[in-house]
Amino acid sequence: MNNFMEEYKRKLVTVDEAAKVVKSGDWVEYGPVLNCAVDFDEALAKRKDELWDVKIRTAIGPYTHYTIEADPSGEHFVWSSWHQAGQDRKYANSKNLYFCPMNLSELPQMTRQDAIPSDVFVVQTTPMDKHGYFNFGLSSLHAIAAIETAKIVIFEVNDKMPRCLGGNQECAHISQVDYVFESKGKSVAALPAIHPNEVEEKIAGFILERLYNGCCIQLGIGGVPNAVGKMVAQSDLKDLGVHTEMYADAYVDMSKAGKITGACKNIDKYKQVYSFAMGTSEMYDFIDENPGLASYSIDYTNDPAVIAQIDNFVSINAAVEMDLFGQICSESIGTKQISGTGGQLDFVIGAYHSKGGQSFVCLPSTVTIKGNVSSRIKPTITPGGIVTDPRTCTDMVVTEYGIAKIKGQNTWQRAENLINIAHPDFRDELIKEAENMKIWRRSNKRG
Repeated sequence: MNNFMEEYKRKLVTVDEAAKVVKSGDWVEYGPVLNCAVDFDEALAKRKDELWDVKIRTAIGPYTHYTIEADPSGEHFVWSSWHQAGQDRKYANSKNLYFCPMNLSELPQMTRQDAIPSDVFVVQTTPMDKHGYFNFGLSSLHAIAAIETAKIVIFEVNDKMPRCLGGNQECAHISQVDYVFESKGKSVAALPAIHPNEVEEKIAGFILERLYNGCCIQLGIGGVPNAVGKMVAQSDLKDLGVHTEMYADAYVDMSKAGKITGACKNIDKYKQVYSFAMGTSEMYDFIDENPGLASYSIDYTNDPAVIAQIDNFVSINAAVEMDLFGQICSESIGTKQISGTGGQLDFVIGAYHSKGGQSFVCLPSTVTIKGNVSSRIKPTITPGGIVTDPRTCTDMVVTEYGIAKIKGQNTWQRAENLINIAHPDFRDELIKEAENMKIWRRSNKRG
């Protein structure tokens, strides 16, 4: 420990000293999700007048983007987001923040192979342990890949960061870092508890009927996945497994209810596997030092080939809209980017190839914007909308009116199945559009 501590002290600097390593024109990568550099970004913003064209990348930046706030013109600092969420959305579709399209499972490979290498990588970590290791805590997405490729590596040490056991690539050694600074000790960003509404509970109810003992469950972000978790916690199901990209509060509910054991998993038996966590502070307390959980890099958790090895895999994700051909949009409203492909497509594909696997993409049948109600199931995706899941991959779609099977169906079967789960007020209009697009047969059921 003494040797490690001596090295630590040699590399220890103030946050302002750390920020001075950045030069004009540099590419700076921040740790993803809750490991995003907070104090460093605040210190870097103070150097605005000294720097030009500094390019910052991160994924799901949940904290205030101080460098953007300091430079509305985008001349000094410009951000790129691997996946837009949280604070990113405040600055999206502007000259301050741009989106990097990708499947989340490929982020480590892209970091090593395709993306412009970072001049500086800064990531929040736990304090160093007696063996000289820093834990990445709430996110293990691609930090090791970023460390391997960056010219300068800086750790922002936060004693409020939960220590999340691995897995793989969930920690790094003092020998792998150039500079260390100790943060102000801000608590990591927490989300309020999600309470599903009536429509989301109806959708979750249809999925619950399809679950059985021993399933391995992946939950995406949103009210429906959360509702499924709460219903499972109150059900008679048992011996469920967890393999997911994001660990959410719903898993805590299921765990505390004794529903999760992982006893039936083909791989990582008895472990709840995830790559990042985001939720309430109570959930962070649950995963801290919890040996029943295992944090992995995103190229493991989201690899469709890994997912397919797990029997009875159930993938549950949310969508913004879809069309009668089976194309799913889960990340934009027209050309306005609101999130990203993330791991949705990875899990849709992986679950389908799992023995006994099921993939559900969920959405309420309607959306109300400025008092106007419209169908989320549309003849075609809104112009400019991004197709997250191509029609060739979509398996099952769920609204509050039921489940539509898409996989293995021809175009008129898809149209019929989807119109039957659309809101009744829009079904006749959708039928007319299907007829115009030549994907409706006279023999099709109406409503």
